[in-house]
Amino acid sequence: MEGVHSWCDAPQIRPSKGPMNTEDEKQDVLARSERLERLPFTKKLGKLLGTSGVGWALDAMDVGLISFIVAALAQQWGLTDTERSWIISIGFIGMAIGATLGGLLADRIGRRSVFALTLLVYGLATGASALAGSVAVLLVFRFIVGLGLGAELPVASTLMSEFAPKNIRGRVIVWLEAFWALGWIAAALIGYFVVAGSDDGWRWGLVIGAVPAFYALIIRLHTPESVRFLETKGKYAEAEKIVQEFEASAGPAYTYSGPTVESHEDAERLAVPQPDKKLTIWSKPMRRRTAALWTIWFAINFSYYGAFTWIPSLLTAQGFSLVRSFEFTLIITIAQLPGYFVAAYLIEKIGRRSTLAIFLAGSAVAAILYGQASADWHIISAGMMLSFFNLGAWGALYAIGPELYPTTVRGTGTGAAAGFGRIASIITPLLVPVFLSVGGNVLVFTIFSVAFAIAAGAVFFLPEQRGKPIL
Repeated sequence: MEGVHSWCDAPQIRPSKGPMNTEDEKQDVLARSERLERLPFTKKLGKLLGTSGVGWALDAMDVGLISFIVAALAQQWGLTDTERSWIISIGFIGMAIGATLGGLLADRIGRRSVFALTLLVYGLATGASALAGSVAVLLVFRFIVGLGLGAELPVASTLMSEFAPKNIRGRVIVWLEAFWALGWIAAALIGYFVVAGSDDGWRWGLVIGAVPAFYALIIRLHTPESVRFLETKGKYAEAEKIVQEFEASAGPAYTYSGPTVESHEDAERLAVPQPDKKLTIWSKPMRRRTAALWTIWFAINFSYYGAFTWIPSLLTAQGFSLVRSFEFTLIITIAQLPGYFVAAYLIEKIGRRSTLAIFLAGSAVAAILYGQASADWHIISAGMMLSFFNLGAWGALYAIGPELYPTTVRGTGTGAAAGFGRIASIITPLLVPVFLSVGGNVLVFTIFSVAFAIAAGAVFFLPEQRGKPIL
């Protein structure tokens, strides 16, 4: 792993310094992070996955919903292509800022607090957007929505990564990302049945999008804080309680009665490795992986948001009715689910890098095919292929990111990569009308294909983390 410090490859830890009684000497000393790593998939972890996943799905619902709302408003308000582009892009400007700030905050005040706060912010702003009477007002609210959305996603994946055992961590994170498909399907259903149902349908769609504001309370009350984060803040008793709850959920075989770390001095005495607090995401051991991760995030955002936020509008521009275009989009969106399931299987079988590269390469091929599509069956089949591979790639990417960094900069590392990627999602919706005027759908999706291919190449500059612990 490019000469990374000892926190990356922590074997089972044994006592080294200080007096220990005979009974203690007979057993290995396990850090709390190691105790979590050895657990199976438990009911407690499943509950955390479900709680975080619902928040993730609500995020996706909001992101997906705006593409349907823009298509509807284009007809009602007579929006120009530039206005449509800015309504989409302003949210991504907020997401870029939110992702970066959210990651920094998560490393300072905690993963759970930032997770709940971001749900509250974008939920309230989405509800308020329903009252917008002009493009300018809608732009303001969409920016605020973006702040919350951008901060929530990397923080949620970081939190889950810090609880998931090493042998199934990649699969668990892909399962988390699979909730994104449920959110997009919900958005497509709202678009089809609500937004397209009446002149005020887009307003009611945004009212439904305010649900995350209420869900934030559930997150705050029922989601445990990251054990690794608590230990960096010296909150050892709280961290121990949480670990014991997860061990109890796994059964008596996983009960631990050995020495535990209650202070920094204990960590030194028991030889528990401590992350280098001076380490940054651009320190020498981190530099290559950070640059590669940023490249992948930029390229996948460029193609994904360029394609999927514009597909409803592109279909109406091809002569399909609003209802018909929403119907096509719903069918295409459903293909995301099997993409996640296959990625979840492969990521623990062939590794993170190979899985991500395969799905990005598949996305590149699918983009070319979609750009050539004109007949109904061709549009649907190529669109489903693009959904399958693209969202499988997203699942693998979210699994990889948190594994690349130690606890002290994990939120910062994942948030900064996401923030940089959002720059692409800001640019692309603005460029799509230009690309369309020059070369139509063929040029648009060829450019997206090239971006996917660049991302696939960058994958091989990342270390393979399958089966390795995180600290």
